[in-house]
Amino acid sequence: MTAFGQSFIPDVMRESARADRVTGGKIVKGTLVPGDGNLRITINIPSFQLTLWQSGKEIKTYSIGVGMKDFPVYIGRLKASSVEWNPVWIPPSSDWIDASSTVKPGETVLPTDPRNPLGKVKIPLGYGYLIHQAKGTKDLGSLVSHGCIRVMQADLYDLAEKIAAARDLDMSPEQIAAAKSTKVTTIRVLDPPIPVEITYDTMVVENGRLHVYPDVYELRKNTVENLRHELESNGLNGHELSDATAKKILAQVAGRQQFAVKTADIENGQILAKGQVMPVVGTALPANRRTLPPIKKSRPAALRP
Repeated sequence: MTAFGQSFIPDVMRESARADRVTGGKIVKGTLVPGDGNLRITINIPSFQLTLWQSGKEIKTYSIGVGMKDFPVYIGRLKASSVEWNPVWIPPSSDWIDASSTVKPGETVLPTDPRNPLGKVKIPLGYGYLIHQAKGTKDLGSLVSHGCIRVMQADLYDLAEKIAAARDLDMSPEQIAAAKSTKVTTIRVLDPPIPVEITYDTMVVENGRLHVYPDVYELRKNTVENLRHELESNGLNGHELSDATAKKILAQVAGRQQFAVKTADIENGQILAKGQVMPVVGTALPANRRTLPPIKKSRPAALRP
């Protein structure tokens, strides 16, 4: 198993695919076009978002859960090689499978077996990394898996069906319905595989709004210097951001909470007055959403579900 120090992250994987510097300032949304196989999947770990793109347009973005700190998601480029309904699970030879576990490394755990954690669909990404079903909504926005991406069942069905339609997979609606209602394993190979880009970007200017996400793997990304650089690289007055203000913002970004503010409010000197702390996943109720008060002066490893 490769250690996850992540002192080295490929430059191309440092920036979210949703960032204004990547999209040109606007994410173009689209409706899935059947038969257009030009698909791409992007995942930004700190924002707990998986996005399906078709011919450069955002088709849909899903909330996800990701790997625990001890068993993190790989950062870099992978490939989705198949879509598998009712998948089998082969437990890895890993510390995650300890002596007290009810499964043994290398054992084939069938979809009918309650010990199988993969749920109804898995999408292999190579090197044992998977997209598969979440156990429940508590998985979303959480470090819960053994290095895999967890998606709610309804969203996973939606993603799988969109891929099937775009790639003209030999999978009729009746066959998909049967796969949902039975435990019979059904596999469709993706040829060519779908590119999957996994980034670790805690500071993202997206559609004219700065998001500062938690540094969930504690890679020392949320620093005053990095925040100032993010602003300046987006044409904002980062040099005018005081250390005290930056520290106030970063101190609020923890757990499942992010800080968000419009770039227009940053330009108007209201980064604290207009900035909000809110959940990374889901929409906060008005009572839970709060504005920050002003400051007083004075490489890839083994199979992992």
